[in-house]
Amino acid sequence: MPGGPLVLGPLLRYVDETTAAVWVETRDPGTVTVTRGSARASARTFGVHGHHYALVELGDLEPGTTEAYAVEVDGEAVWPEPGSSFPAPVIATLEPGRPLAMAFGSCRTSVSHDAKGNDAHGVDALRAWALRVGDQVPPADADDPDLAPDRLPDLLLFLGDQVYADETTDEMRAFIESRRDIEQAPWTELKDYEEYAHLYALAWSDPANRWLLSTVPSAMIFDDHDIRDDWNTSLVWRREMEATSWWHGRIVAGLASYWVHQHLGNLSPAERRTDELYAAVLAHEGDDELDLGAVLDAFAERVDQHPETYRWSYTRDFDTQARLVVVDSRAARELDPAHRAMLDPDEAAWLDSQLRGDVDHLLIGTSVPFLLARGLHHLEAFSEALTEGAWGEHGARFGEKMRKTVDLEHWGAFQNSFQQVARQAMEVAAGERGRAPSTVTFLSGDVHHSYVSEARPARSSRRSGRELTSTVLQAVCSPIRNPLSRNMRFATAVLSYGVAGPLGRVASWSTRVPDSPLHWHYAQGPWFDNNLAFVRVTGPSLRMWWVTGEVVDGGHERPLLAKVAAYELDEQGRPPERESVAAKVWTSTRSRVRRR
Repeated sequence: MPGGPLVLGPLLRYVDETTAAVWVETRDPGTVTVTRGSARASARTFGVHGHHYALVELGDLEPGTTEAYAVEVDGEAVWPEPGSSFPAPVIATLEPGRPLAMAFGSCRTSVSHDAKGNDAHGVDALRAWALRVGDQVPPADADDPDLAPDRLPDLLLFLGDQVYADETTDEMRAFIESRRDIEQAPWTELKDYEEYAHLYALAWSDPANRWLLSTVPSAMIFDDHDIRDDWNTSLVWRREMEATSWWHGRIVAGLASYWVHQHLGNLSPAERRTDELYAAVLAHEGDDELDLGAVLDAFAERVDQHPETYRWSYTRDFDTQARLVVVDSRAARELDPAHRAMLDPDEAAWLDSQLRGDVDHLLIGTSVPFLLARGLHHLEAFSEALTEGAWGEHGARFGEKMRKTVDLEHWGAFQNSFQQVARQAMEVAAGERGRAPSTVTFLSGDVHHSYVSEARPARSSRRSGRELTSTVLQAVCSPIRNPLSRNMRFATAVLSYGVAGPLGRVASWSTRVPDSPLHWHYAQGPWFDNNLAFVRVTGPSLRMWWVTGEVVDGGHERPLLAKVAAYELDEQGRPPERESVAAKVWTSTRSRVRRR
């Protein structure tokens, strides 16, 4: 763990054309100052359960400029670290009209980067990329420009499972055992805020990743493992959790620590000023540190029970090039079987209002994929129908058991919400909500395999006469570091191709699941490597690629960056012609499963 006055960070968070936010955790209460050229700003720390945090906001920056910055705590220089082999951290402001570049991914465990850690969890793709762009290692292919970018991305989007509160590593378990009896509930899972704070420190303290997060702006959203596997799968699941002795402490600590470590930095300066918690931080006067712990816990308890009282979702606009809408697809779920939905009515209305055209690309970030493999999608719809009583009481019990056992809790398992958002996306793509963008692209994680799917109106939708001007895509990057077992890879591949799709469709028909307004198919994938994805948009064109880390000659600490896959639309924003993509990928997937 880092020593000195700076415990964690700095993390570069919200950055636009003229402002930037830098987040830190400090050892003691104090004043944190950030200096970038002639710009200088300070913030007093606020306290949460013995920890001290600050978010420093720089303003009046010049658009399209890149300058190094430094951090001080009570006048002592703490960042960059003396003697660091990494380049000086920079803040690069957005420039109107410059092609937007983003990285995204999900699902990252925090274990060692030696042979033991890599053998168990694979190479950390985020760290491999950090070493490459930090000039610590050469690319695996020096001729590939995707492995040696001309500039850093404008944003790094984490789509869930930044931390694993339920599947803890050896190092995290050792910390837990130093505090309490792991034979008592919740055993080796996280119990309170102190344990969450330590888990975030494990996730963000590796020198390479720490440098990367200090120089590339990041945005985040939670998924289930940030709290617990299958979080808010169903009302039955939630009641089972609430009947335990430990769940209340877990959910309060999980949401409170998420607000501090992840959510606060997602917000623009204007949004932070109106945030009910951060407004209290800004309003605090005097030299003493504001203790936010009790207020934050009460807030977390309230928003868990009444999610409609707070919004975790957010939107970022990047000039007219792109709009990024990041959707809370976990905490905002409506679990009442009579009104079951991925999003409660307030959240659904908000998303409806955000899905608009008049940009070149509409990007929708949702931790759980909107378009799964068709076999999985139909299986989830079938499971939901069973649970709602399509085959009687015994079928309902079987459906609930299947839902929890196989993690059937993505958009396909919330059919009303899926149908609604699919229609809204089609309206955007048809130019019925402003000028049609070149693409409507869903960005997701969660499922521990990656792919690109292309969608078009289903036959029933085509009969309505609606023509889609936009290309509708689903792009998934998962995991950054937490690969599936060989058996699970094979099961996923089976559900992705072959007879699983048609059989799943028959099963969903048997329970009268409505036809989807969209039809989709794999354009690339699936693949199962630890990887990190990138997307760059230039006018109507869009390019995506996925990278991974490779250990060469036993160099576990210094893996090389290699490309896994790429996908590109042409200058008109249209997919290229392909021949039998599914058959070729199925063969590739089988061979990859055998090799692992």
